[in-house]
Amino acid sequence: MVQKRKVENGTDEEYLRTVTIGELRPHEIKVVLEDYDPRWPERFEENRALIVGALGDRALAVDHAGSTSVPGLPAKPVIDIVLQVADSADESSYVPDLEAVGYVLRIREADWLEHRVLYRRVEHGAPHNVNVHVFSPSRAAEEIARMLGFRDWLRTHDEDRDRYAATKRELAARDWKYVQGYADAKSEIVEEILARAMG
Repeated sequence: MVQKRKVENGTDEEYLRTVTIGELRPHEIKVVLEDYDPRWPERFEENRALIVGALGDRALAVDHAGSTSVPGLPAKPVIDIVLQVADSADESSYVPDLEAVGYVLRIREADWLEHRVLYRRVEHGAPHNVNVHVFSPSRAAEEIARMLGFRDWLRTHDEDRDRYAATKRELAARDWKYVQGYADAKSEIVEEILARAMG
């Protein structure tokens, strides 16, 4: 769950084109949610070890986030990781080392908290799909707290977890040109739950 960015003077697709590194490929298939898989935390730990092995103490924190981090929650089978580094804008200080162990820089959002996303994909030979969201605590402390707070709340509040799961399943049944559209459509319930979690 990464906050929906406001798109000004353009469309969501135009924005995606400006921040995506490489070809912007439409998804054009159904979003597939899988029931919670107890192997997801193990996959996070494998990636955490890989990231820490590559960066050492430059990895200030490495956390499992998103739906795969919440037992009982259905999810797209993509492990979301929040990586905190001293300066996410200083790509030379961490991207080459992550690329050396198989991650690919895919998103650069210089105008939104200097957010970066590196990924690994099964179709490119990875053992499973991973998104690594890179932030700096000096710029993105609030967003980091939102992402981890949302996770922690859903882990301990079954009613909200189940409501969120139902919304995800309903939205996954629709057609989306880009996966980001599916993610953005969850914003209303995410904000409602976050108001309780962070309030």
